[in-house]
Amino acid sequence: MDSDYPLLAAIVLSLLLTQINQRSGSPVPAIFNRWLRWLIFAFGGAKAWLDFEWSDRPYGVLVVAFFLLWFLMETLYNWLAIHALSVSPLPLFPRFTLNNSGEEWPTNARLLKIRDWLRANSFKQVQALKSEVAPSIYLRVSIYQDTEASTRIQITFLPQANRAISVCYGLSSNTATGYRYVTDNLYLPFGGFYPENWLVRRSPWRRSLVKLVASHKERLIRAKEIVIPWTTDPLTDLNSQQHELERINTELGFLFPRAEREEHGKISHEGRYRVWKEYWLLSYFGRSVRY
Repeated sequence: MDSDYPLLAAIVLSLLLTQINQRSGSPVPAIFNRWLRWLIFAFGGAKAWLDFEWSDRPYGVLVVAFFLLWFLMETLYNWLAIHALSVSPLPLFPRFTLNNSGEEWPTNARLLKIRDWLRANSFKQVQALKSEVAPSIYLRVSIYQDTEASTRIQITFLPQANRAISVCYGLSSNTATGYRYVTDNLYLPFGGFYPENWLVRRSPWRRSLVKLVASHKERLIRAKEIVIPWTTDPLTDLNSQQHELERINTELGFLFPRAEREEHGKISHEGRYRVWKEYWLLSYFGRSVRY
């Protein structure tokens, strides 16, 4: 009975992390919880196998076998999910419109503190945007800009299945040499290609906007680049980005050409592998693939 205590404690901890994740909408407790559930399955499955006397293999061998079994099952599930996304009508690069509904910022105490910090540090809201990614499901974006118009902060509110709201930040600056520096903490897999003049750094573990802003400024200082002010409005720029990303990823083979998508889906076979690889690394290590 004593050997069951660590397993029971792990199950309770997993349930606690699930509750924390539902309230915070942060990927950090979710990453720990995924590893914990993997270990629970491996050690618990091996123990059950021995308790029912279904095998006389050593306990350690069974733990490794169940550990690999979880990986295979999750890989199969993720491949099916990526295939479903590829053949679904959901847009991979959605188009945005102005959000005039007055619901651009959720009335959540944790999220309202972020808005207060932006105002206190001289970031002004430029536009509020939205995109209907599924029937009655909107991706909401609020764009802020510093007083020199040199850095834009894109606040993206991601709706969750449990009705919680997760928030991600993306900072962008353009330089006189034609480069665009992008620093974000998005934890959703992309797997595709960026334009050659984009220098993207993704830090999913960094959930603090304050630290992300400091990291972005540090990148610009180290690069010794001359930052130029933004001249296009966010709506035009964001939709232009989406169009350019779709064009590049079609040309480079991440997406099938439009004429072939009805038969094969949107994402190519190589693209699906890239999405799967990045999703796995983000889910268990909080790291984005750097191709």
